[in-house]
Amino acid sequence: MTDFEKNLHRDAISQLHNFAAVGDAAKLKALLSVYPSLINAAADNGWTALMYGARNGHLEVVRILLEEGCDRTIVNKSRQTALDIAKFWGYKHIVNLLANVKGGQRPTFLSNETREYENYFGLTLLDRRSDKRTDTKWLSKKQSHPTTVYILFSNLSPLVTLGGGKESSQQSEIKLCRLHHKDVEQYVNQTEDGTLIFLGVELQFYTNLLAACNGRVLQEDEEDGLVAWFALSIDSASAEEFKQKHEDCYFLHPPVPALLQLPEKEAGVVAQARSVLAWHSRYRFCPTCGSATKIEEAGYKKTCLKEDCPSLQGVHNTSYPRVDPVVIMQVIHPDGNHCLLGRQKRFPPGMFTCLAGFVEPGETIEDAVRREVEEEAGVKIGHVQYVSCQPWPMPSSLMIGCLAVAVSTEIKVDKNEIEDARWFTREQVMEVLVKGNQRSFFVPPSRAIAHQLIKHWIGMNANL
Repeated sequence: MTDFEKNLHRDAISQLHNFAAVGDAAKLKALLSVYPSLINAAADNGWTALMYGARNGHLEVVRILLEEGCDRTIVNKSRQTALDIAKFWGYKHIVNLLANVKGGQRPTFLSNETREYENYFGLTLLDRRSDKRTDTKWLSKKQSHPTTVYILFSNLSPLVTLGGGKESSQQSEIKLCRLHHKDVEQYVNQTEDGTLIFLGVELQFYTNLLAACNGRVLQEDEEDGLVAWFALSIDSASAEEFKQKHEDCYFLHPPVPALLQLPEKEAGVVAQARSVLAWHSRYRFCPTCGSATKIEEAGYKKTCLKEDCPSLQGVHNTSYPRVDPVVIMQVIHPDGNHCLLGRQKRFPPGMFTCLAGFVEPGETIEDAVRREVEEEAGVKIGHVQYVSCQPWPMPSSLMIGCLAVAVSTEIKVDKNEIEDARWFTREQVMEVLVKGNQRSFFVPPSRAIAHQLIKHWIGMNANL
């Protein structure tokens, strides 16, 4: 190497280190594209570009260098790695990134504590008693039992009532109309297969009875005392006829946000009933061969009537009600003190919420979180931590709530997915959640899991 080449090489190293130190990620990346071999080059003191980026807290510089394959184990003349330097200067977001590039290690600002959350649509009045779904004799007896409760649906909207009348009512007064066999007998007899669903038995009564019996298996006469619940779907004409006879009741529509007005435990019953009824309304024929089907197991199975249909051999998910998994994530900035929220065009003006998306076949929850955030907002995700879930009967999703720690911060919104995405500070979010100041933006109501994820993040001790 000539003296000229040596000087050029030395200047390039100096430039690389300077770009890393001042946080000029664009120039650093451009220089590496010309001189990729310089990525681990050290100055006289043993410092590399990665160490300079870590020393000054430049996350994007550190991320680029890691993606380009730099060596994190190199030590300087003081026997320090880039990780040691980041720890010394207190850049916890850099520490998290250097400690584990792929995100498997828990970031320092995430709590080790795990607790079970109860989200709206997740509570219920009922024990499902799935063991009774094949007991046709017991089900037949329960359908006409005077204590049995029926809840009525039309076009997937439940029949509800208002305690003080529709005009003077408050949201908390909306409740399911609890009907009995005499109220719906004509519709049960007229209904087509697939519209009558066994939901379970009243949980509190069942629990008390088991306790009184010291947990032993109940005898048949004791089982007869259980209060069973059924969901019944009727057509629009029958619904109009029913409303004319019961002026104090009406069908709750549209489903969002109307269903969020129900008492919590009734909402759980509706989530169960609506999801199963939606499956019946959308899958009227065998998905395998297109033939007619018959209803079995009290509404929880469809069996094809064609003798040689492949669905009759073995267990197939086409024969049972489907649930669609959706990841919804509170994305946390690498510094632990900002969160990423987005909005779709259909949202009310000013509303921002957590990013979300369907899990694809053969995909883990963690990978779905990482894919969806990068697709929608262009932000890369490292560590993913499950928090809680929420059934979402629109028509039958399961919202899987996670915290997701970003390893990049630049936002590149995919306009086909969402309209906007922004980083919000903890103080901005607290203004909305705690103080109720919604002048600049607002988040979904407390009965949505997005609200609870945001609240969970606010409640964490970031220790920054």
